[in-house]
Amino acid sequence: MSLLVRDSCAGDVAQIARIYAHWVRHGFGTFELEPPDEMEIASRRIAVLASGHCHLVAEDRGGDVLGYAYAGPYRQRPGYRFSCENSVYVAADVGRRGIGRALMAGLIDRCEAKGLRLMVAVIGDSENHASIGLHRVMGFSHAGLLPAVGWKHNRWVDTVFMTRALGQGCSSVP
Repeated sequence: MSLLVRDSCAGDVAQIARIYAHWVRHGFGTFELEPPDEMEIASRRIAVLASGHCHLVAEDRGGDVLGYAYAGPYRQRPGYRFSCENSVYVAADVGRRGIGRALMAGLIDRCEAKGLRLMVAVIGDSENHASIGLHRVMGFSHAGLLPAVGWKHNRWVDTVFMTRALGQGCSSVP
């Protein structure tokens, strides 16, 4: 599959909203219960970019967005400024084709180029083997579990924390 990972643009918002809406309705990777509309997705994208972080899409030769990923601040306090939190979503009908890996590789490269030192993944559902596996393959390691922290689709849902050093990690001062 020919795939282009690039910075997202305003014209991608409708396709991003469609991908995310599926996972809100059918998955546990997000704890939202109702899919946000396109205006809200556009606002979230702008907020990520305004924070100085990146927002990427993966598109096929036909220009269809097959997935998206972004990094944002891990927490707002200044002491966390060298850490980021990532999010990755791939369209449900094209999973297991390397799209998530391509997006994660692009995200990691961009975050390292910014001088960030740690990427945190906050993964909804300890049974989300696809996301946990993707993060593991991309060099993340298990950092913790919050058991039954959320309620969605009539069951309790865990949150898994995974981390990955970026660049020199904590081996040197920033």
